[in-house]
Amino acid sequence: MVREARENRSSFYKVKCPDCENEQTIFGKASSVVKCIVCGRDLAVPTGGKAIIKAEILSELK
Repeated sequence: MVREARENRSSFYKVKCPDCENEQTIFGKASSVVKCIVCGRDLAVPTGGKAIIKAEILSELK
């Protein structure tokens, strides 16, 4: 019952790299550094909870 009442608190984001403009999907609560697969720039840095996203968020995927 609790599972039905609790909404999903984690999400995926479609982001655009500020350097090469590559679009990729990342997890909002990433537990490791997420790098762009094209140029290697850091897109998200973990904080223990929600990650700090250092790229332009295009949309939230549900």
